[in-house]
Amino acid sequence: MQPASDRLHSGTVAVVTGGSQGLGLAIAQELIAQGCGQIVIAGRAVAKGEEAARALRETGADARFLPVDMGQADEAIALIDRAAARFGRVTALVNAAAITDRGSILDTTPEAWDRMMAVNAKGPYFALQRFAQLAVAAGHPASAVNILSMVTHCGQSVLSPYSASKAALANVTKNAAQALRRNRIRVNGINCGWMDTPGEDAVQRRFHGAGDDWLAKAEAAQPFGSLVKPMDVARLAAYMLGPGSGVMTGALVDFDQNVAGAYPE
Repeated sequence: MQPASDRLHSGTVAVVTGGSQGLGLAIAQELIAQGCGQIVIAGRAVAKGEEAARALRETGADARFLPVDMGQADEAIALIDRAAARFGRVTALVNAAAITDRGSILDTTPEAWDRMMAVNAKGPYFALQRFAQLAVAAGHPASAVNILSMVTHCGQSVLSPYSASKAALANVTKNAAQALRRNRIRVNGINCGWMDTPGEDAVQRRFHGAGDDWLAKAEAAQPFGSLVKPMDVARLAAYMLGPGSGVMTGALVDFDQNVAGAYPE
């Protein structure tokens, strides 16, 4: 008999990077709603992260915030160790933390490239590595989800290094899935489309001079009249992490209303 949908994650011990807001926080909320009782959310914004963790604890979960700069590989590794030390093990990892600074092939600096790759690819790689190492050593199954982007298919010209970093993480997802399947560790990814998050609001205002009405204008131009919503993606992430997705591994799911490779009709 399948467990009740609200208890699918009753045995899950999770780490969610980028978990203090937006998609990461939505995933943490959904995991808790499905029974996850032990969870670490991690990020750079300490005050915001502590506030988010307090709110999650009000639901009854043992939720903790741990500060981390995912651009520092040693911090990404230590994050997993600290979570495992607190809860005894970690069975689920979500790499949602990322930066989306702008840059094209004509103006991206080596420094900007290195920072983008460090935060969006290198840090998640070594968090996943340590997560897998501990699971293998303990001999328990585990599941990870890497939050990717539709830009892995190409991306806008102003998202050159961001697109490259997410494409790198997409390959890491498949390569790790292949390497870890005999250890019963599953690794999947979600290519998210344009999403309505606090981070996107900040990006639109910082880089594009957007006003208070940018979201309404953007959504009016979309085929379904809406940007992607974090909670919708969170449900897919929870499914991928949980028993309902069975043996699914190495999958990269496009979560968008625009079809990659399509041409205007």
